[in-house]
Amino acid sequence: MRIAEVIGNVTLSKCHPSLRGASWRVAVVLTSAGLRGEESGRREPYVIYDEQGASEGTLIAVSEGAEAAASFHPDQIPIDAYNAAILDNVDIPETSSEKAGREKADR
Repeated sequence: MRIAEVIGNVTLSKCHPSLRGASWRVAVVLTSAGLRGEESGRREPYVIYDEQGASEGTLIAVSEGAEAAASFHPDQIPIDAYNAAILDNVDIPETSSEKAGREKADR
């Protein structure tokens, strides 16, 4: 599972009947650097199936591949990425180099 930020919506003119009723979001996967706000920590955007109602700017937990499709078992749904949760808060531990820099600045 990965953490991603929703950056937009997808509008479909036609879709597979099994996919009706949900929304599609465009999101970017965030590394720990991305979660700290660094642009280098943002990956390529991709499309995610969303039944949770995420909006732009929301952090979400994303299941991918077979894990995403397993959410619909026994039905077979043609998806590769699924919004499993909307995240209210994400705590990122400080790295040792960040801690050393902060301690040096405090002196």
